[in-house]
Amino acid sequence: MTETSDALKFRRAAVIGIGLIGASLAHAMRAGGLAERIAGFDLDADVRARALSLGVVDETAESFAEAVKGADLVILSTPVGAIDSLCAEAHAHAENGALVVDTGSVKGAVAEAARRVRREVLFVPCHPVAGTEQSGPEAGFATLFRQRWCILTPLDRTDEAYRAAVEKAAALWRAVGSHVEVMDAAHHDLALAITSHLPHLIAFTLVGAADDLESVAEAEIVKYSAGGFRDFTRIAASDPIMWRDVFLHNREAVLEVLGRFTEELALLQRAIRWGDGETLKKVFTRGRAIRRAIVAAGQETDAPNFGRDKKDA
Repeated sequence: MTETSDALKFRRAAVIGIGLIGASLAHAMRAGGLAERIAGFDLDADVRARALSLGVVDETAESFAEAVKGADLVILSTPVGAIDSLCAEAHAHAENGALVVDTGSVKGAVAEAARRVRREVLFVPCHPVAGTEQSGPEAGFATLFRQRWCILTPLDRTDEAYRAAVEKAAALWRAVGSHVEVMDAAHHDLALAITSHLPHLIAFTLVGAADDLESVAEAEIVKYSAGGFRDFTRIAASDPIMWRDVFLHNREAVLEVLGRFTEELALLQRAIRWGDGETLKKVFTRGRAIRRAIVAAGQETDAPNFGRDKKDA
């Protein structure tokens, strides 16, 4: 974690939704000494109990209102589908001057809901581009955000209090190890549609298609899974509720990139049908170059076999 000043330390942080992201941020804040006390609230009482027993939070609350009472930082880390109700709760119960951040991977819908929160509550939409296919409070770990990007999509406010809140939100994410980028919500949603949302849609579809292939037994699919299919199943293991909400709330951008993907897929289909090796080579070479650029940017390991241990390969 990066060293932080006393000005960044929060008296009370309220984590709303104690899954992978919420738990990881709680762990990271504790490791960095960023909050004197961390409270947690989740609709699932069992999740609350597990988070408390694991030491993810210092206390749990029975309601949103109880969790945010006295909190100068509120972290909304639930599926995007809950954002309207959460913003209504924040409007009614969050403290004046509190910094509110969310962690959703769709920002247009969040910004629209956040504008309905009273101005005294300082809501800065955020998206930490980090995660795993695991879920629940047990999945959280303090280094999840290290060397990853967090994208901020501030509301169209120019008052001094809000500008300071944006800077504080950026400082929070930097303190837990993230690089910070600021962009508008529409651009974010289009960029993430191609880099995150479409790959998940493809993974869910491919795994479903394999399951539907009657001429290949399920046992064979499991037994003969090569690295590519196995990696798709890892993506497809992601939280179905979270991804349902992502696609419902980013439908326009997803449909746009899905249309472009369909055109590329048709191009490959024609090339395979007609034996057009040159087209196949060009497409595959472009893909390889992008992969190498991702590794060069430090967003993936360059270790052989994608960093897998030989025993797990």
